[in-house]
Amino acid sequence: MKVVKTLKHPITSHHRMLDATLHVYQEALSFLITVIQEQFMALKSLSTQAVVTAVERLTHRTRHNPDPLYTEFDQRFYKFPSYFRRSAIAEAFGIVKSHHSRFELWQAERQHAQQEGKRFSKKPPILQAQHQAFPCLYKGNMFIRTSHTTANIKVFHQGDWVWLPITFKGQDLFKRNVWSMKECSPTLVRTGKRYALHIAYEGDVKLTQTEPSKQRVCAVDLGLTNSAVCSVMDASGTVLARTFINQAKEKDRMRQITGKLKQAQRQSGIGTKPNFWRRINGLQTHIVHDTAHQILAFAQKHRADVIVMEYLGKMRLPKGTWGAKRFRAKLQFWAKRCIQTKVTEMAHFLGMRVSMVNPANTSALAFDGSGFVQRNTKRDVAVFTTGKMYHADLNASYNIGARYVLRNIQKSTSEMRWLSLEAKDPSLAKRTYWTLASLIRVQQALRLQT
Repeated sequence: MKVVKTLKHPITSHHRMLDATLHVYQEALSFLITVIQEQFMALKSLSTQAVVTAVERLTHRTRHNPDPLYTEFDQRFYKFPSYFRRSAIAEAFGIVKSHHSRFELWQAERQHAQQEGKRFSKKPPILQAQHQAFPCLYKGNMFIRTSHTTANIKVFHQGDWVWLPITFKGQDLFKRNVWSMKECSPTLVRTGKRYALHIAYEGDVKLTQTEPSKQRVCAVDLGLTNSAVCSVMDASGTVLARTFINQAKEKDRMRQITGKLKQAQRQSGIGTKPNFWRRINGLQTHIVHDTAHQILAFAQKHRADVIVMEYLGKMRLPKGTWGAKRFRAKLQFWAKRCIQTKVTEMAHFLGMRVSMVNPANTSALAFDGSGFVQRNTKRDVAVFTTGKMYHADLNASYNIGARYVLRNIQKSTSEMRWLSLEAKDPSLAKRTYWTLASLIRVQQALRLQT
């Protein structure tokens, strides 16, 4: 499969001198969004390449096109590079097309609510002309590399487009494992007051082809008390390793900040509160990245072939909660989704497979098959019906891995043979009741049949 990895190269030689280039590109993008919105009915059925050609005829004067409809573009953006113009047209068309798709979905939701006689208060989406977009510096035309850490780029300076030599921080391509991949054109990105070149590397990765009966599974439960609990097991159900991943200090800071944010909102109303959100987003990003890296390191250490996680679906907030507690539940769900996305990207880059299983009852059922469990107030300990006490998230990770292995066994087993297994173990009839004990019983039954 094709994978893409982007490396950040901070520019060390210039900062404020690049502001004009970014500003003129974003202004041109806003102008083109307005043009495409006005002509969208004629453009919506065309491909992106055809739209680029059509909009160029509407905005850019040439010898063969002396009278474009929108002459203001050439007047406002004199000598605007053709590669920038085509890139901005393609990006503007995507923005406008996305807006119309969201507007059609809003209309369908409103019509559905009216048919059912329900109140519909959701506001329609509004097309925004101003976007924080970043230009792509195409190789040879806008970007010429002169060494490992230097290059010449075309920028807008003092009313003209000129070549500017820059110096940027290099990256160890061997350490980042992209030395054999194709280097794409860089993107000029601003973060705060600093600029960087984001260079993407494309390559092909072959995912593991291990037979299901010989696979090692790394089951991950994104729990409530821990960021993640992982366990590695083989196809027979033998647990080979386990680990607990948590960021206690960061979560303690997050709890304090969310409490202060809700207190400030009670006093002064719901506002943007940028200082609180900056700290929350920083902690959230650190938790996501640290958790994902530890999961991949654990899976690599124990030579796992596939990483299995729960399919989260839509957000389900706990009933009877409000204020900071409800807000923390939202943050936790968003973090889980980000962790899954990050783990999937990193695993595919390393050649590992990623699979999702049904999350129903993974934490509610005991892995030893004794039935439903009771959770304590903190919800970190599960008490089995036999009186045994076990870590709730670790119990869930066993069931997650077992469900993946059982699903592979069911796919490779004939229906007649599987029905005979269900007759001996009725809990196999529903996937939401599969546990580690179910996997062990199925493996024993299959060995007896052979």
